[in-house]
Amino acid sequence: MTDPLELDALWEDFHRAVNMTSQELAAWLRVSDASEETEPLPEHAGTPTGQHVLAILQKRRTDLTDDDIQVMYEVVDTVAQQADVENEPEAAQDTPRRHRLMSLGHDPLKP
Repeated sequence: MTDPLELDALWEDFHRAVNMTSQELAAWLRVSDASEETEPLPEHAGTPTGQHVLAILQKRRTDLTDDDIQVMYEVVDTVAQQADVENEPEAAQDTPRRHRLMSLGHDPLKP
């Protein structure tokens, strides 16, 4: 497990990177997974990582597991890697990229 100071920093970084609320993310995961042929149960919609992020958003810091912490690091790293790209004007119009990030709880168009 991560030491308390490192966990505090990760918690803050994660909640900065994940700028969608749990309600927004849950709605996005349901919409992104809906199709004409099949639609999963609402609580199973979206990617496994997206579902894990949603579960983390609904937890208190003291309830985090080692798996939660690993996913938090992955999400923070992925969003940080995209930060430079987000500053490019055409990046805002990159819908597939935006949708991938939104599946992690980060909407690049959200202030």
